[in-house]
Amino acid sequence: MCVLAIESSCDESAVAIYDSRKGLLAHNLFSQVALHAEYGGVVPELASRDHIRKITPLITQTLEQAGKPKIDGIAYTAGPGLIGALLSGGAIARSLAFAWHIPAIGVHHMEGHLLAPMLEDNPPAFPFIALLVSGGHSMIIRVDGIGRYKLLGDTLDDAAGEAFDKTAKMMGLGYPGGPMVSKLALSGDQTRYRFPRPMVDRPGLDMSFSGLKTFSLNTWQKAQAEGDDNDQTRADICRAFELAVADTLMIKCKRALDQEGLNRIVVSGGVSANREIRAKLDQLMAKRKGQAFYPRLEFCTDNAAMIAYAGAQRLMAGEQNDLNFAAKARWSLEDLSAIDHH
Repeated sequence: MCVLAIESSCDESAVAIYDSRKGLLAHNLFSQVALHAEYGGVVPELASRDHIRKITPLITQTLEQAGKPKIDGIAYTAGPGLIGALLSGGAIARSLAFAWHIPAIGVHHMEGHLLAPMLEDNPPAFPFIALLVSGGHSMIIRVDGIGRYKLLGDTLDDAAGEAFDKTAKMMGLGYPGGPMVSKLALSGDQTRYRFPRPMVDRPGLDMSFSGLKTFSLNTWQKAQAEGDDNDQTRADICRAFELAVADTLMIKCKRALDQEGLNRIVVSGGVSANREIRAKLDQLMAKRKGQAFYPRLEFCTDNAAMIAYAGAQRLMAGEQNDLNFAAKARWSLEDLSAIDHH
């Protein structure tokens, strides 16, 4: 089955074509980072308008690159995300499916992230633990198959990516902040500051990153008061912050693997591109003689290839959405139906 997919949940317009026999045929992405940078964050109205401008040319370009295959179905991100942005992509997808007389399916954005490593040469076997870390989400999930998800831990406040962005913003590092924090952390002295590892001393798998962000702010303000607010101090704070996030995630993942008796982990979402987090999890899995799986770097952040893969699995299982399509700002992974053709 050959599926065309559209991703428009936030500030990336993306289109991909995936063939269930031949794999990924083509994928393209247009990032709106420059558009939102002057506001220091995503402006939903501007994001929606830009999706409307960019998606159709991206579809044309992607179809050309894939050699204009016959499309058997269309997948689009239906949530969670910014409602206007989701509706922009969803409306285009539904219209094409209607015009071409083919089925369409709304895909859960986080299911896309969770299944992104399936696009690689050595996909993980079920069951596994998934750590999904992005700007909007930080969760730990037990995965027994497609649509068989059990949420084990969630963030009680800021997601890890959000804490990275806010830490960057208060030190004046620009937008998006996450990659900048990671870059600066490379030249940071890890012995200078020690940040707390939130919620690791109490049982359970829930996480909290807002206290860490406040700790960064207090540390930075103290440095400013002492006239020590230079680039090295920024780098040292970034290093301490990044280590604290990586340690916290590693401890929680170890706990989840122990609790569920599993030894495979999938790490996905924008923050999964972070070098320190990967290093900590690789060490953990090497010690346990287990395996860690990641998507390739370009599929860590939002993309349409993962939506095409997830959509193809559901379309092949006979699922589809009717013309009264909806977008969901919030949507639990546990609400998805299980599919069995694997």
